[in-house]
Formats: sequence, C-alpha cells, structure tokens
Amino acid sequence: MKHILFLCVGNSVRSQMAEGIARSLAPQGVMISSAGSNPSSVHPMAIKVLAEIGIDISSHRSKHVSEINLSSVDLVVTLCAEEVCPALPFGVSKLHWGFSDPTATPQDTSQQLEKFRKIRDELKQTISGMAFLCDPKGAGYTL
Repeated sequence: MKHILFLCVGNSVRSQMAEGIARSLAPQGVMISSAGSNPSSVHPMAIKVLAEIGIDISSHRSKHVSEINLSSVDLVVTLCAEEVCPALPFGVSKLHWGFSDPTATPQDTSQQLEKFRKIRDELKQTISGMAFLCDPKGAGYTL
C-alpha cells in the first residue's frame, strides 16, 4: 500500500487540509495521513474552508509524528514556510511545499478566512497535480 504523510509543526491547518484534500482525490489503496512535531488541535477555520468545497475533516485530530507507523510511509510532504519543519531521519522520498501559516499574524476574522481559503486553493491545485493521486492506475507514481 502506498502511504503519503503530510507533515508540519502543529498538524492543525496545512497538513490537515492537505490530508483531507488528498484523501478526496486518492484512488483506493493509497493511504493518506498527517502529523506534526508539536501537535495542537485542528483549527476551526481549516474545517470550515474544506467544508466549503465538500470535504469533511471535522472528525480529524492533531497527531504527533510518533503516532504514525513511519516504516509504512513512502512519501513525506513537509508544508512549513516560516517555521522549521520537522525532519525525519529515515530513508523515504521527501517533498517540501512551503505554504505560509494563515494563523501566523493577527488579523480580523474575514482576513484570516481569506488566507485559509487561499492556502486551501493552493493545496488543492498542488495536490491535484500529483498524478498518482488522480490516476487510478497510479501513473506517475515512481516510489
């Protein structure tokens, strides 16, 4: 089974949204998970903006990377931008997508919601470009 892990610090926004989006696109047999090095809780705005596009992550919880069976992971995608991404010392394919944290600077609710939507849309576009998630035959998956 192919297993993709989206990893960031808090496992509250970017990695949670990436997990939800990837699960909605992945063919059967591809396992998708997310975790963080210092997990907190899933941000309500992450839940809200994914619900706007028909993806429900309301039952997700933030997980520490130690809760993931790392020996089953084929690909780690780190999503940190301003902060230091967690590093995993095992031999696995890695990608880094530097997405800004929409909670990083104080702002009013409407501005923050727009930042969450922007990250959601960028994640969806980037994940949609991963051929092995969109092609049920796994074309483009070379791990």
